[in-house]
Amino acid sequence: MAKREVAHQFKIMAPGGQATPAPPLGPVLGAKGVNPGQFIQQFNAATAQLNGKIVGCIVTSYTDRSFEFEVKSSPASVLIKEAAGITKGAGTPQTPIAKITRDQCRKIAEEKMADLNAVDIEMAANIIAGTARSMGVTVEG
Repeated sequence: MAKREVAHQFKIMAPGGQATPAPPLGPVLGAKGVNPGQFIQQFNAATAQLNGKIVGCIVTSYTDRSFEFEVKSSPASVLIKEAAGITKGAGTPQTPIAKITRDQCRKIAEEKMADLNAVDIEMAANIIAGTARSMGVTVEG
C-alpha cells in the first residue's frame, strides 16, 4: 500500500451533530480538497451526542482526496458562556458581566483537560478562570 501524502491540515469549528455543507463550512472544505457531503455526514455521525454544541475539529486531507478528522472538546469560551448563562462576553476585557463559581471552573477544566497544557485539575481550573476573566466573567470562590 502506498503512503498517503498530506495535502492540507486545518482546523474548523462546527456545531456537533448539526453541521451543514452550506457556507461557511462547505467552501472551506471544498477549497482544501475535502468532499463536503462526505465530511458533514461523518462529522455529524461522530458528534451526534453533542447536539448543536460548538466543537473544534482538526481535518487532515490527503492528495488522493481522502481525509481524516479528530474531534476536540468545545472551546473554553463556549463552555464558560454556557456555565454563566450569557450569549457573549464583555465588549471590553475585564468588565464584569456575569459570575461563575470555582467549582464550575473545575468542571470545565475536567472536560477540557485533554486539550489543556496543565499538570493537574487545579492548574487547568486556573487557566479556565483566566479565560473567564478576559471575557468579563467573574470567578467566585
